[in-house]
Amino acid sequence: MRPSGRAIDALRPVSIQTGFARHAEGSALIRMGGTEVLCAASIEKRVPPFLRGKGQGWVTAEYGMLPRATHTRGPREAAKGKQGGRTQEIQRLIARSLRAVTDLKAMGEISITVDCDVLNADGGTRCAAITGAWVALRLALEKLVRDGTLAALPLRGQVAAVSCGLTEAGAVLDLDYAEDSTAGADANFVLTADGGIVEIQGTAEKDPFTEAQFNALMRLARTGTAELFRIQSTTITQALAA
Repeated sequence: MRPSGRAIDALRPVSIQTGFARHAEGSALIRMGGTEVLCAASIEKRVPPFLRGKGQGWVTAEYGMLPRATHTRGPREAAKGKQGGRTQEIQRLIARSLRAVTDLKAMGEISITVDCDVLNADGGTRCAAITGAWVALRLALEKLVRDGTLAALPLRGQVAAVSCGLTEAGAVLDLDYAEDSTAGADANFVLTADGGIVEIQGTAEKDPFTEAQFNALMRLARTGTAELFRIQSTTITQALAA
């Protein structure tokens, strides 16, 4: 039995609220169980120096956690004067995931930064951030199409992410903190709606896991992201109809 009582292939309750950051060109507050991440996309009609004159756009991301997003207070990284290695690794992952489904050449010299701020953490913050960030990005790009800046939406598809792990209950989908902190192995799967793999991060915390166990995790990830893609699509449809 899982601590939450969920079935092994069940996601935590998921919701995505758009427009939460009222000044951002696109925003989404994603809730996955006790994890809540605010994703806000900002548009700039310029690109980083290394892309100037190349006629293509850029999508990047920043990630952070509020001091009391976790059980004990964590110091603000701004107060320490530098980002930690974990923060840098996660925000690069989010950015790579978004660029994997974005046609940068079709954007022209436009940059979009998606800020992902963890309000409450209960496991799977990077996965929630990626899933919510795609919604924020999609809405920001829609704004560029509607105002005539872009002729068509420069997206090649959807991307979402989910964690899976090996626990006392076996292979399970969407780890919360109680499971993540004791799992024998855990993995984050970043997948696209058309079946592509963007990135897989898998670690054995204790004994090595087998290929069969990995395949079981992969099947669960496919099940979980299929539901996340459905939720993303429904959210976008409702936001654009409002």
